[in-house]
Amino acid sequence: MSRILRIAAAQMGPNQRADTREAILARMIALLEEAAAKGAKLVVFPELAFTTFFPRWLIEGEELDGYYETSMPNPRVQPLFDRARELGVGFYVGYAEKTPEGKRFNSAITTAPDGTILAKYRKVHLPGSVEPRPGDRFQQLEKRYFEYGDTGFPAFRGPGDWGSPVMGMLVCNDRRWPEAWRVYALQGMELMVVGYNSAAYDPNGGSTENEELRTFHSILAAQSNAYMNATWAVSVAKAGNEDGSGLIGGSVIVDPNGVIVAQAKTLGDEVLVADCDLDLTRQGKEKMFNFAAHRRPEHYRRIVDQVGAEPPA
Repeated sequence: MSRILRIAAAQMGPNQRADTREAILARMIALLEEAAAKGAKLVVFPELAFTTFFPRWLIEGEELDGYYETSMPNPRVQPLFDRARELGVGFYVGYAEKTPEGKRFNSAITTAPDGTILAKYRKVHLPGSVEPRPGDRFQQLEKRYFEYGDTGFPAFRGPGDWGSPVMGMLVCNDRRWPEAWRVYALQGMELMVVGYNSAAYDPNGGSTENEELRTFHSILAAQSNAYMNATWAVSVAKAGNEDGSGLIGGSVIVDPNGVIVAQAKTLGDEVLVADCDLDLTRQGKEKMFNFAAHRRPEHYRRIVDQVGAEPPA
């Protein structure tokens, strides 16, 4: 049986703070339809796809509450689920989650072609700060608006008509942390899907990073981790100028050798499509990165026992 899955990376241009949910959802459905017309069976959307990247602002009260989804799906996003089910296409999408207990997470889900939710993931590696930096026009307040993800990195199976891939999900900054990829790879991951909203400047203040460097780092993270974990990686941006704040693009589909097979050319709404042979992961998993044959976890204690760096005396 062929295990070739056609996947679409649905890069989105900016969502302005004043944009209505209806307008954003219409763009997402248009991307979904374009991907389906090109034969894609899985469409990957960015982090916080339904809204602007609101952690750049200091926001309180009713406006802040409006950025969160209290259930998934819900009436505000149901049209996306309905259209995907009609087209027979599954999707990954990132969103701000508010639980019935009032906890808030930067979350993502992956759905099957029939609309059922296969898995949910909550972002673990939250960047930024709780309190705003005085004098800065744009902030990075994810630690203020979200709690650290509490679900870990559980792999899951895609449906049989996708070739039953072992899948993993990450959100934005998670993709820069190799531990997350390796935990999924130790569960046999063949396909990683990740959405992001990454600033085109240093979001933590300073001038040492620019759009070119941050785009390079984003693509590098996808390529290197795909190779070292013998997995396909689909890394998808929300890009462009959101209310004067730049977001990088650089959406890519990367094969298990770390080779880019599709890459965005714009900072706007754009669909990338690739035929992903899931069995291409076997080369790495059975040879160079044959974990059973080559890993030596007795030497890796620092990775789980230590947080900050401890230089030698």
